[in-house]
Amino acid sequence: MAKIKKGDLVQVITGAKAERGGDRGKQGKVLRVFPEANRVLVEGINRVTKHTKVGQSQRGTNTGGIEVVEASIHISNVALVDPSTKKPTRVGFRTETVERDGVQREVRVRVAKSSGKDI
Repeated sequence: MAKIKKGDLVQVITGAKAERGGDRGKQGKVLRVFPEANRVLVEGINRVTKHTKVGQSQRGTNTGGIEVVEASIHISNVALVDPSTKKPTRVGFRTETVERDGVQREVRVRVAKSSGKDI
């Protein structure tokens, strides 16, 4: 089971501080997870300028130019934010028994280590 999923609120824990032009300490929502590369795409974090070639679309409008987009960041550089304290926390797992259609199953649930609450 993954510790960080799409839609989670995470905080950048490494890199340059914000006053030096970095992203450390900033929080954002996970837009996409790349498990094979151990990277995540976080909203508003690691913004880079991308130069696209000028072309024409089918309607005749010009495309291209310079645009600012988010680039992926390594998953070890972010920490999940505890919903109750709004601070970064480590993630653990707890097994719970859930009953569906009369059948009991054990499922793993993500838990914030600092407060013990489900994430």
